[in-house]
Amino acid sequence: MKDSCESRQAVGKEIVVKYQVGETGRVVLAHFEDGDEIIANLSGIIRKENIMCAVFYLLGGIAEGRIVVGPVEDDVRPPEPTWRELVESHETLAVGTVFWHGDEPRVHIHGTYGKFDAVKTGCLRGEARTFLIMEAVIVELKGINAVRELDPVINMVLLKLTGPSSRL
Repeated sequence: MKDSCESRQAVGKEIVVKYQVGETGRVVLAHFEDGDEIIANLSGIIRKENIMCAVFYLLGGIAEGRIVVGPVEDDVRPPEPTWRELVESHETLAVGTVFWHGDEPRVHIHGTYGKFDAVKTGCLRGEARTFLIMEAVIVELKGINAVRELDPVINMVLLKLTGPSSRL
């Protein structure tokens, strides 16, 4: 991988974006039924199929779950999350990524959850259950060297590129 480096200036400080170029591997289609736990089953498929890096899409209904809709205060580290409960059925459209933290796949899901005219957008965390049906399309990413590692300042497990990277 060629390592090119160009710097940009924004508000007086240098911005460096690291990236890797890979390709798609296998594609997995999963069908979750009413009451199925979403994150645990998604992680189970990823573990069983030994998928190390992936992007996935979720489309369907969620019956219950918790989402983070932002930090309480933007400039506090580590951030304190603002939680919202999904306590009844919601239509769901979400996208996420999977990278491993040690010997466990870690999913990161951001989605939009709607019920009638009320719509919430946030990061789905913890246990979440399917309402009627949830479809998942998992697209394996090949040639990407990345993991999730604990960031001690933010106190969250975040994406880290581990192989040769290019820079913008």
